[in-house]
Amino acid sequence: MFQNRVSLTPDDILNKNFKIDVRGFSMKEVDQFLDVIIGDYEEFYKIIKEKDKEKEELLDEITRLKQEVRNLETSVEIAKSGSTEKREVTNVDIMKRLAQLEKIVYGKEEQQ
Repeated sequence: MFQNRVSLTPDDILNKNFKIDVRGFSMKEVDQFLDVIIGDYEEFYKIIKEKDKEKEELLDEITRLKQEVRNLETSVEIAKSGSTEKREVTNVDIMKRLAQLEKIVYGKEEQQ
């Protein structure tokens, strides 16, 4: 999934062998390897931030859709109960009427 963004695998890190100089491992080779690891860590942090942002956006959308479902269920219940009994005016009815009036008023203004 992220192969094109990350250079090393855990096995690459685990199995890395450095050349031995007179004073131990080659410092230049170790530094270069650590630079690659640092780059991968930075890329992982970017990936995590992107995924967190995407998750938050999806959670916001889920919340919005759940609220919309609740509103629609309420509207359906009102419509079902209103067809057989005397209908009471509710906030949903008022909002629907207001939306219709706005369409009429603003729709005519845009046409003029």
